[in-house]
Amino acid sequence: MTEKTTKKEPSHQAFNAEERAAMKAAAAEAKRAARKASAEEKAAEALADCIASIEAMDGDDRAAAEAIHAIVLEHAPQLEPRTWYGMPAYAGADGKAVVFFQPAGKFKARYATLGFNDGAALDDGSMWPTSYAVTKLTPADTKLIAELVTRAAG
Repeated sequence: MTEKTTKKEPSHQAFNAEERAAMKAAAAEAKRAARKASAEEKAAEALADCIASIEAMDGDDRAAAEAIHAIVLEHAPQLEPRTWYGMPAYAGADGKAVVFFQPAGKFKARYATLGFNDGAALDDGSMWPTSYAVTKLTPADTKLIAELVTRAAG
C-alpha cells in the first residue's frame, strides 16, 4: 500500500503580509540606492518616493505625514527625505534613517508612530522616548515635533 504524502502548510507564519510587504519595500529601496546614478538623481528619486508614500496614505495618516514632512523640511533641511521600509523617513549624512513616520494603516495599528532611530540626538539622561503615538496633530504637537526633529538632526 502506498501512502500519499502532502506537504503541510505551517500552522503559523513568521511574518504577516504587511511585514513581508515592508521587507520587499526595503529590498527595493536598497536596490535603487545601489544603482549607479548621480547624487542629485538619487536624492530626487528618494524625495519622489517619500512623497508618493505619503500620497498613498488615507485620512489622518496622510494629514499627519504631510505635516511632519513639512516640519522636517523646515526645521531639519539637512535631513534627506526618503523611504524606509516603504514609509516616509528622513536620513542623516550617513544615509541612515533618523526620523520616520509609520502610518497606522500600514500595520493596521490603532495609531501612527513618529519614530527616531539611534542616530537621533535625543539623549536625555539614561532614558528617553524614541517614538510617539500620533492620532491627530495639534498646534502644541507640531511645536514639539519641530523641537524633536531639530534636536534629532543635531
